[in-house]
Amino acid sequence: KLSTFLFQNHFFKGTIDLTLFIRRFQDDILVVQVYVDDIIFGSSHPRYTQLFSDLMKSRFEMSMMGEMKFFLGLQVNQSPCGIFINQSKYMLEILNKYGMESCDPVGTPMEIKEKLDLDQNGTPVDATKYRCMIGALMYLTSSRPDIVHATCLCARYHAKPTEKHLKEVKRIFRYL
Repeated sequence: KLSTFLFQNHFFKGTIDLTLFIRRFQDDILVVQVYVDDIIFGSSHPRYTQLFSDLMKSRFEMSMMGEMKFFLGLQVNQSPCGIFINQSKYMLEILNKYGMESCDPVGTPMEIKEKLDLDQNGTPVDATKYRCMIGALMYLTSSRPDIVHATCLCARYHAKPTEKHLKEVKRIFRYL
């Protein structure tokens, strides 16, 4: 329904991201990103954002939230210097969830000399909790490339995590 409406109004789909719609106006561009029932849009000229807003309101019942501050769990800060995203609110939520909100911070996500392995003789830990912690960190990696390597390394041991593996996951949390 939405796609058809956008096509009828001279938008075309992005070639890589099929939920991205683009409309060109001579020297200007209007981009529309759709995620389920959330839509963000922007343009190189303010008149086209207003045009799109009016166009959508004429066809769909919708609410306008103004300048984007949050989208899909990401905090968005716009300034003359650029657009910056972060997940500090989410980060605080997961630190609280796992009781790490007042832990001693560390300067790196993993120890340089420590080698993580299967640890077959180690003491097993709750695999479900371990996987949930890894999942929370994986989601955080979209705005924190500095934790990608350590998180992926710990994720290798999700089948049979031990205290050693959990200690390394907690170190990543302490780094946050």
